[in-house]
Amino acid sequence: MLKLTFHKECQVGRSFGLPDTSVKESKERVRTAIKNCGINLFSRKYVINLSPANLKKEGSLFDISIAVGILQSMGKILDNSFKDTIFIGELSLDGKINPINGVLPICIEAIKFGIKKVILPKENATEAAVVKDIEVIGISNLTELICYLNNEIKIPREIVDIRKMFEKKLYNKMDFNEVKGQDGVKRALEIAVAGRT
Repeated sequence: MLKLTFHKECQVGRSFGLPDTSVKESKERVRTAIKNCGINLFSRKYVINLSPANLKKEGSLFDISIAVGILQSMGKILDNSFKDTIFIGELSLDGKINPINGVLPICIEAIKFGIKKVILPKENATEAAVVKDIEVIGISNLTELICYLNNEIKIPREIVDIRKMFEKKLYNKMDFNEVKGQDGVKRALEIAVAGRT
């Protein structure tokens, strides 16, 4: 599990820990998103340590974690009891929280590390709620996230009825148009359904 450490007023503002391009670009996304939410970062620089350093970091899913750490160090987020919570999601420049790929395996792995709550993009909340034993909170934008963490608004946890979800998919939309390739398998199924086993 990655651990973020924040240091205020350092001379160098950069990300450590073998980041790829999208992680390096996150500093601009986070800075602009915070500014567009009406929060002034002044000319202060932040060093963000994504540890462990030997693990390669990929993707834009660290944006919310980085933003929360910066906002907390500025005193804009008062609550600091995030011990059993993870934040995942990409920030757009206007502060909107964009969905990411791979939420389901992230949540499954998070449980192994004792994580009890995940805060992520609203569009990913249903997928994450499939995992039992983890509280899922879907957030639309950075302002909403700040208000939620400061207990100014309440956001109910996402709850999914897996059985109903699969029944709805199976009976309403599922057909062979969703299967790419596999012509032999599709033909065998059509023959089996027609009664010629």
